Amino acid sequence: MDGKFLGFRRSDGRIGIRNVVVVAYLVECAHHVAREIQLPFRERDVHLIGFPGCYPNDYSQRMMRALCTHPNVGAVLLLSLGCEGFNRFGLEQHIKKSERPVETIVIQENEGTPQSIAKGRRWVEGVIAQMPQQPDVSASLSQLVVGTICGGSDGTSGITANPAVGNAFDKLVQLGASCIFEETGELIGCENHMQGRAVDPDLGSQIQLSMAKAARYYSTLGYGSFAPGNADGGLSSVEEKSLGAYAKSGHGKIHGLLKPCDQPPQGGLYLLDVVSDGEVRFGFPNINDNAEIAELIACGSHLILFTTGRGSVVGSAISPVIKVCANPETFQQLRDDMDIDAGRILYGQAELAEIGDEIVQKILETAQGMHTKSESLLHQEFIMTYKSFNPIGPACLPIPQSP
Repeated sequence: MDGKFLGFRRSDGRIGIRNVVVVAYLVECAHHVAREIQLPFRERDVHLIGFPGCYPNDYSQRMMRALCTHPNVGAVLLLSLGCEGFNRFGLEQHIKKSERPVETIVIQENEGTPQSIAKGRRWVEGVIAQMPQQPDVSASLSQLVVGTICGGSDGTSGITANPAVGNAFDKLVQLGASCIFEETGELIGCENHMQGRAVDPDLGSQIQLSMAKAARYYSTLGYGSFAPGNADGGLSSVEEKSLGAYAKSGHGKIHGLLKPCDQPPQGGLYLLDVVSDGEVRFGFPNINDNAEIAELIACGSHLILFTTGRGSVVGSAISPVIKVCANPETFQQLRDDMDIDAGRILYGQAELAEIGDEIVQKILETAQGMHTKSESLLHQEFIMTYKSFNPIGPACLPIPQSP
């Protein structure tokens, strides 16, 4: 596989596989206006994202900066009510420095809802006409960042889809790509395994600390990351779910530990810490799968591998989502939402390595412009809540070593 595709070159040297226009609301009070602007264009790669909170938060500011300058994003329209705590000026300047077209509409200064919607639609129409519609820069799989998450796991997830993604990750890392797995709250019990795979002892210690933090966090909440649907699907315990989630990481060395908005500095396998630092202040670390998808995208993920046993129909704004279905019965029931049937492994119809190859091929096809099932169905889910993170230290991104 030569792994070649055409992409959109950005000013920072990264390559986008999509050229999305983002309409971003900076407080829930501006959500309706932003949605009304975006709706007529949703089949033209105009995506809606936003932060609902009124009070400022460093995490949300960093997230919006990372998302609005993601390599898949070509232009940004910001929607502000006018009195929220979000630093709209700082965000606009950050986007301008990336050489993307950007406009800010302040509803309180623009005569309210109808005028703001009309102005926003005119801007979106104009920017679409000016943006390049076809990618024209040669790129390869080595330039991709690929994230993975599992949702709606069942007893088949750890046998088929999750290890198949792990197999694909091993192949992608060998090709030079950056691969990110996460869900530290769903990896509790696997910390010693991950420590042993770290490229150096200091990184291994950082992984142990991040996992201890996750265990403390969930213990304080009095609730682990184990849903009733997981039990209904045949999972017996949090430990069994953790082992299945861990299988998505493959078998290679772990090259770094990231927090939301940190970018992989080079190809390799990275663990994303999604649990807030400090005392438990903001509730559950991620209230649903799309919150974790947003964080993977903020780390630069061009696309997301989503494994599911029970089934999920979500996609995402900004980056395509590839559904890898673990359960053959679920695949038949939700075939319009699923991209890859990893459940064939259960019936001896495919080997693990074959599904891994199929996933890599699907990634390449998606990078070449083919729509995933969720894209074709216009899924563009997005959510972001309050969190708090300390910066990572040098031990989290050690000197590169061979896989």
